[in-house]
Amino acid sequence: MCGITGYTGKENALPILMEGLKKLEYRGYDSAGVAIFDEGNIKVIKTRGRLTVLEDKLNGLTISTTCGIGHTRWATHGEPTDENSHPHLSNNGRFAVVHNGIIENYRELKEKLTGKGYVFLSDTDTEVIAHLIDYYYNGDIVEALIKVRTKIRGSYALGILNSELPGEIIAARKDSPLIAGTSEDGNFIASDIPAILSYTRDYYIIGDDEIARIRPEGIEIFNSDYELVPKSPLRVDWSVESAEKCGYKHFMLKEIHEQPRALINTVSPRVSDDCGIDLEINVTPEFLTDINRIHIMACGSAAHVGQVGKYIIERLARIPVECDLASEFRYRFPILKKNDLCIVISQSGETADTLAALREAKRRGVRVLSIVNVVGSTIARESDEVLYTWAGPEIAVATTKAYSTQLSLVYLIAVHIAKTRGEISDSDARRLVSEIKELPEKLNQVLAKTAELQYLSSRFYNLRDIFFIGRGVDFAVALEGSLKLKEISYIRSEAYAAGELKHGTIALIEEGSLVIALVTQTALAEKMLGNIREVKARGARVLTIATQATAEAVSEASDYCLMLPCCYDMFTPSLTVAALQLFAYYIAAARGCDVDKPKNLAKSVTVE
Repeated sequence: MCGITGYTGKENALPILMEGLKKLEYRGYDSAGVAIFDEGNIKVIKTRGRLTVLEDKLNGLTISTTCGIGHTRWATHGEPTDENSHPHLSNNGRFAVVHNGIIENYRELKEKLTGKGYVFLSDTDTEVIAHLIDYYYNGDIVEALIKVRTKIRGSYALGILNSELPGEIIAARKDSPLIAGTSEDGNFIASDIPAILSYTRDYYIIGDDEIARIRPEGIEIFNSDYELVPKSPLRVDWSVESAEKCGYKHFMLKEIHEQPRALINTVSPRVSDDCGIDLEINVTPEFLTDINRIHIMACGSAAHVGQVGKYIIERLARIPVECDLASEFRYRFPILKKNDLCIVISQSGETADTLAALREAKRRGVRVLSIVNVVGSTIARESDEVLYTWAGPEIAVATTKAYSTQLSLVYLIAVHIAKTRGEISDSDARRLVSEIKELPEKLNQVLAKTAELQYLSSRFYNLRDIFFIGRGVDFAVALEGSLKLKEISYIRSEAYAAGELKHGTIALIEEGSLVIALVTQTALAEKMLGNIREVKARGARVLTIATQATAEAVSEASDYCLMLPCCYDMFTPSLTVAALQLFAYYIAAARGCDVDKPKNLAKSVTVE
């Protein structure tokens, strides 16, 4: 959520700041602004609304500046107004601050600062930081920030200008992502790599409780004891084109079609030609054999991956699995034991609730394995072991290829643990890995059904309510299909375990309702046929998504049937979800929705 950019160097800063903010639009925002040096003073231009509104304000300016910071804000404290937009200035104009995150104790700090004579012009928690820095400033801003961080509770990524140090940016972070990019023509700060990728591939990760001084000639990073922290720069290994639409109307559509390649990139390095598995993690066979219970913790779509994982790991490895919403994990006083394994899943590696759940598990002495997409992210760094999904940049807010690559790693984990524990034979393991390796080609076959899915979407895009039903892993995928539809099309949709229909849900089914029935589990096809007939008897129209193995049992009872290629039952989520993603996409496009930037949503949820 929210986006920060900053630049200092040889070039005109304003175009660089604006381009960076545009690259961060996917994170979600409702206002935007910049702070720049203008003849020794800090000038702030900010506004409610989209970046086009900010650009209109900037078009009349004749300022040429080589240093500045920018921000896109997603409202948390205070409505989206011009006054609440970032950057925020200290009363004397000495400091300008942009901030991602939430300051939890801002009320008490605001009361203290008001008593010291500071006047607040906004309803935000961020303005507290600007005044607090000024309060503690005694000629050394790094020293002042070290004091400030001991006074504030919450999460933050900060970009700061000091009018006494034109050409310098100060950055700091805690539990909210921030990087520092470096190039021959200048240096940068940003919330995410796409903001700087047009200018450099080299960057540093600013760690928790670290403070960075960004100057045209270089970058210094300090710890909380004001000691220099030696760091080597990382290098982005994907291209600028990866973060562009490349002819697709929306990033989401492009990323849906990138899924076969993303699966290959994620799976291939971890399997051998003879279908062996090497996860390249430091977990001994003895540990896997002695696992008592697995806890999967995630939020949103990643939690739906966890639901699939529960079915598959329990089926293959015969280990009890609990799948928790990370936002609830700490608050139910979970029972964790020494031989448990926690698996945390996050695309960004910065999801606040998931990070908090990870830290709770670590505090209890439980081993943590993470599945993340962003190299060097906080969750990756704090886990005992990490599996990266090589999905590349995902720009659309609604996740697609990150979900699919997370699924593929869950499959490999399940097969690896099952084989290690002797629950499946070596030949069974090779057969299952072979099935996983075939998924990209089968996924291409699903993506080739574009015309069919466009037609189906055209039939239903004007509905107000849509229901998803399924059993087993199909229910887990139904949750994700429903989420995709509601988050980008704004149609009310709900997913139910099909067996629960008669326990109340069927009261919602009426003439003309659309029920999407997922029927990919061969052993459950007959039971799903009964559920389809139940809703048909009450006037519903039924779109069934089935495999070639299950379609014969249910297609005659359905109004529409979309056929998927056959594969091992437990791996069908990889195919089903692609069809549901395309269905949701084409419905949202037909309704004229902003598919890549759905209202009120942010890509990376870095606050609780």
